[in-house]
Amino acid sequence: MGADLYRTPDERFEALPDFPFEPHYRVVDGLRIAHLDEGEGRPVVFFHGEPTWSYLWRNVIPPVRDAGHRCVAPDYAGFGRSDKPTDLDWYSYDRHTELAATLLADLDLRDATVVVHDWGGPIGLRLAVEHRDRISRIVIMDTGLFTGEQPMAEAWYAFRNFVERTEDLPISMLVRNACARGMDDEVAAAYDAPFPTRESKAGARAFPLILPTSPEMLGAAAGKRALEALRGDGRPTLVLWADSDPVLPLKVGEAFAGLIGAAAPTRIDNASHFLQEDAGEEIGGLIADWLE
Repeated sequence: MGADLYRTPDERFEALPDFPFEPHYRVVDGLRIAHLDEGEGRPVVFFHGEPTWSYLWRNVIPPVRDAGHRCVAPDYAGFGRSDKPTDLDWYSYDRHTELAATLLADLDLRDATVVVHDWGGPIGLRLAVEHRDRISRIVIMDTGLFTGEQPMAEAWYAFRNFVERTEDLPISMLVRNACARGMDDEVAAAYDAPFPTRESKAGARAFPLILPTSPEMLGAAAGKRALEALRGDGRPTLVLWADSDPVLPLKVGEAFAGLIGAAAPTRIDNASHFLQEDAGEEIGGLIADWLE
């Protein structure tokens, strides 16, 4: 690959624990973009966040797939098996959203459910607004829409400042520290697998730095438009929230659900920000039951 693009060697993804899914690839704007595609039926699209990849959904997907749904989980550019531009300035909210929209079009996904977490919220919820003809249902987990007006916890500012000054980001440590039930070393290694070098971590470093914390910042206006469009939207919406998220506490989930007219969150007990690690099978079962 060119000096400005990193592709993680395929052998880094061999024999990852509890991850038997085969990758699928598309080429978009010269980038090889990866996704999972499991099962048949109405599509359910899982949008990961920072600094994770589709591996995050490995325990959530099987109950949903086995209930008769097609489960699609992309890796954003800069994450997972997808190509990784090495320039931090390449990454933006608009660019991530535009690339994610090509997945909906290329796979011709219709009557879909989007499942969003962390940065998957700003991306997937914006897609739900801009591609209403393709998205019929929404599942929200520990995320929101960034308008530049949203309050951010001190824990988030500490995280953002750490990322800004740390070029060689300790990916698995960030995930591990935001789990309530612990994490095996082999699972931690799977989160590190896509990022073997400093240059491969540009996307993971970029996300916290582009999050708008004032209405004047790039992406804030788009986030506000999406939020306004979701108020009273009417589409079936399920909100699941961890009981022990230090970055986005349960009260944030309750407030966000109220803002968009959704029912109060279903609380996931003994779970932190990466609730899919703490309670993946439980979450998959709740989504599958709700879809029925």
